[in-house]
Amino acid sequence: MRPLIRLVNRQLQAKTPARELCAELDGRVIAIRVRNTALALYFLIHRDELEVTAVADNPDVVISGSLIALARLAGPSADAAIRDGSVDLSGDAETAQAFQQLLAYGKPDIEEELSGVLGDVAARGLGDIARNVGRWAENTHATVQQNIQEYLQEESRSVPSRYEVENFRDQAETLRDDVDRVEARIRRLEQAVD
Repeated sequence: MRPLIRLVNRQLQAKTPARELCAELDGRVIAIRVRNTALALYFLIHRDELEVTAVADNPDVVISGSLIALARLAGPSADAAIRDGSVDLSGDAETAQAFQQLLAYGKPDIEEELSGVLGDVAARGLGDIARNVGRWAENTHATVQQNIQEYLQEESRSVPSRYEVENFRDQAETLRDDVDRVEARIRRLEQAVD
């Protein structure tokens, strides 16, 4: 963990907006807890760096969730994880947003870091391989998801297709409207009889 924090701190110190944000958040404590466990990390924000520790008192913000949900916070679906409730956030919301921005500033450029050790060409090659593997994983995930959906809808008939759901919804709405009309007609007939 320490090498990663050193990389993050080097990125923070290299960027003026990150240094200003660190100074603004100086003294704040952010707790990240794994739900239903005793695992927790505390980020202490100092004037020019982040410190990670296993113990801290009175965090300003507490972020908790499962390991998978917390991992989502590092990717593009961070806001969705909070909105869908898989991650709980308590404490000062502005501090939490500023911390998220601080981590974005501190995100290390792995390819740049590798180029200092391996050279530009080798680092670029490894970066290309990593990006290709990432695209392959996304494509594979999408294909598997589509295959499962098709199996459940077409082969096993366990799940209705979108067309079937929309058709059912339309029929239910038509039936509701018909019942409303019959009810209105019965009321008019009752009033005419009285």
